[in-house]
Amino acid sequence: MAARQIPLDLPHPESRTRADFLLAPSNREALALIDAWPDWPARIVALTGPEGSGKSHLASIFAARSGATVVAAAALDAAAVPRALATGALVLEDVGEGALDEAALFHLINLAGEQRASLLITARRAPAALAAGLATADLASRLRAVPVVEIGAPDDALLAAVAFKLFADRQLTPEDGLVSFMLARMERSLAALRDLVAALDREALARKRPLNKSLASELLRAQSGTGGGESDEDA
Repeated sequence: MAARQIPLDLPHPESRTRADFLLAPSNREALALIDAWPDWPARIVALTGPEGSGKSHLASIFAARSGATVVAAAALDAAAVPRALATGALVLEDVGEGALDEAALFHLINLAGEQRASLLITARRAPAALAAGLATADLASRLRAVPVVEIGAPDDALLAAVAFKLFADRQLTPEDGLVSFMLARMERSLAALRDLVAALDREALARKRPLNKSLASELLRAQSGTGGGESDEDA
């Protein structure tokens, strides 16, 4: 049996500048919103979309433009709200994921309005959908009024472009045809694409295997639970 190297779980940060953002029909409106700041339709806006759709990348672009602080919604604390708004702009990320301090969020929205600060909310679902489960009626009312820009499902061109960028961020060069091979067989989401590229990187290093369609086929079969069998590399 070939020796298996245990790869170090090192971070592979993605570059999240404006120049690195990959424009597509699914995210065009969202990028236009960020580029339009401070001429927004409201002081508070929400950016929604599935996991891995680019919300955090757009939030990083907004933070670079506006000087905004970035705070995870689950970590929001009422006492820290004034400090979070000190720059006049704030990104509140992943609203609806994990615990939410309703009093802190209500205070944040009110103070942002009083100070005419810009607040960008990122979430998988629209704030109006989250409002239904809140105990604070006034907070629910304010969330229902927040304008929303939704990031849609990625098309083939965006998935391919993101795949090459993910490999480049890891300083990897995929075999010719590997990206199209992956996209034809995987779940068609950016989150699944990120997971697959990370798994390919990890397994190629651990098994000392080239980054090719054969390895991708094995991983995709394992993920789908189909087990072994002949490779569909040439399919």
